Amino acid sequence: MSEAETITRPRLPFDRIGGREPIARMVDRFYDLMDSEADYAELRAMHADDLSPMRESLTDFLVAWMGGPRDWFEKRPGACIMSAHRKLPDMNMEVAKQWVLAMKQAAEETVPDDREFTDNMVSAMASMSKSMAANAGGDDSH
Repeated sequence: MSEAETITRPRLPFDRIGGREPIARMVDRFYDLMDSEADYAELRAMHADDLSPMRESLTDFLVAWMGGPRDWFEKRPGACIMSAHRKLPDMNMEVAKQWVLAMKQAAEETVPDDREFTDNMVSAMASMSKSMAANAGGDDSH
């Protein structure tokens, strides 16, 4: 790749955020908020008591979603995160809203120096979560 191509090629979100470690910090903060704040009680109620597996899974998913190593997908061939969440019996717009608000707070606290990045990331996640809630109880054909 030439120097000009390197300069004009957009950086992946994974690189922009600084790799796995900042993503893991953001995920940990997200689950800490969900576990401790009454505003996220309905969201918290959807999860098992032990959040450790979810912390690892969401970190792996976000790493892959942002353009990093695709471990989440390699561990789950054919998995669709949208379909999996749509099947949850308690998935609704309130839960989707809680998820977005908790992730927004976690992102802003752990990536404070790149507001454009966090705003864009949270906006994309908000669209996904609203779609999951709007289509809850649907089939896997989406």
